[in-house]
Amino acid sequence: MTHSLSRKRSHINLPMLLRVAGWLLMIEAIFMLIPLATCLFYREDDWLPFAATAAATGIIGLWLSRRIRPSHYSMGKRDGFLLTALVWVVFSIFGMLPFMLCRHPLTLSNAFFEAMSGFTTTGASVLQDISHMSHGVHIWRATMQWVGGMGIILFTLAVIPMLNSSGGMLMFNAEVTGITHDKLRPRISQTAKALWLIYIALTALLVVMLWLGPMGFFDSLCHAFGAISTGGYSTRNEGIAAFSSVYVKIILTIFMFIGGVNFSLLFRTARGEFSAIRRNDVFRAYVGIVLIMYILFVVGILTQGTWNGWQDLTVNPLFQIVSTITSTGFTPTNFEAWGPLVLSLVFILMLFGACAGSTSGGAKIDRLLFLIKNCRNELYRCIYPHAVMSVRVNGKVVAGDIVNKVIAFLCIYMLLIAAGGTILAAMGVPIVDAFFSAFSCISNTGLGAGITGFGGSYDMLPDTAKWVLSFLMLTGRLEIFTVLLLFAPSFWRK
Repeated sequence: MTHSLSRKRSHINLPMLLRVAGWLLMIEAIFMLIPLATCLFYREDDWLPFAATAAATGIIGLWLSRRIRPSHYSMGKRDGFLLTALVWVVFSIFGMLPFMLCRHPLTLSNAFFEAMSGFTTTGASVLQDISHMSHGVHIWRATMQWVGGMGIILFTLAVIPMLNSSGGMLMFNAEVTGITHDKLRPRISQTAKALWLIYIALTALLVVMLWLGPMGFFDSLCHAFGAISTGGYSTRNEGIAAFSSVYVKIILTIFMFIGGVNFSLLFRTARGEFSAIRRNDVFRAYVGIVLIMYILFVVGILTQGTWNGWQDLTVNPLFQIVSTITSTGFTPTNFEAWGPLVLSLVFILMLFGACAGSTSGGAKIDRLLFLIKNCRNELYRCIYPHAVMSVRVNGKVVAGDIVNKVIAFLCIYMLLIAAGGTILAAMGVPIVDAFFSAFSCISNTGLGAGITGFGGSYDMLPDTAKWVLSFLMLTGRLEIFTVLLLFAPSFWRK
């Protein structure tokens, strides 16, 4: 019986997974040196928690990478899925330690929620007052979302080329958002380096642009990390509104919009292939949605009569639209006061997000196009049942199995929102807040409504609710299948 059962089990290369996890932990320890150096520069007491956490993370990572000796270095598809999902959890576990050890410590539930929200670029926060937090904590929050924006695994593929032959493409597909994934270069590590090069260049440019305005260098750095990663953490309680600057809003709007574009498309554009972005159906839809939503937002604000000055009809609604569709979550003002029409439009923007292959969350515009075109074909077949039609995006015919996968994704996506909202409501969370929080976290937007809305925080939710939302954030960031596959019995059997 035991022999037959073991034969049904799939072989997972656990030693190799642990060794790669060790490399990843050493990388996280290196990133922890940034807040450590920041604390030392500003002479803050929080340097000790960061030093201790960086040392512990680095030592554990070094031990795993040096002591674990796998019999072979290849990884299969299941190894890639398992490693990708677990690494994000492990990063959050070690990343939460500074929050628990700092001068103003958080509880276990709050610290894990904050770390998971940072790495998944959700931007939902349990911190009601961040004015008393040290510069080290602020830069760590910003660093987490910046690393998570482009991807933990993707960064590892860029700096550890040997993973090219050890399941690198499998991990790349499991982490990078989108339906299909294109290699920009022959080797996956070269593709990872190309994407990170664009990401770093855009971040550096945004830091300089913000620094030219009313922001100091530190605020510029943190907000640049938050905008280009579409994370949304701020260094001020009032968020972007604290700077009272039209210039800051315009610059952030531009770069948040860029963060919502497929980075492979940005790479080709940077190489002079301008026709790639001009002829891309998804990008054109992205621009069209933003423009149409702007018109509808203005109509809603005018109808409600809640506008205060010209910014509420120009800069602020455009900023909020781009911030929401890219899942950044920055808010220039209390958008709930703009009325029910605007709030319903925010729901739609949160649902689909921006382009696949970007740092944004949501179900992605790509899937919206697939769904619309497939529905159009099915309606046509109601009249002409023998018609042979296909879904075409960017001039290419989409295979039927991909269309089916998109439909399955959207169905599961909605079911998870319903399940998450129901569980939170059963915990005593007001029903609107429960469903909006679940929706916001699985879409990695981080916006709140009601008790978690403008001026509030997720700290008001029960601890159990924070663990549920943390799971939804991870599931949304890895686009559902990577996480849910681990709960399928067939995943663990041959």
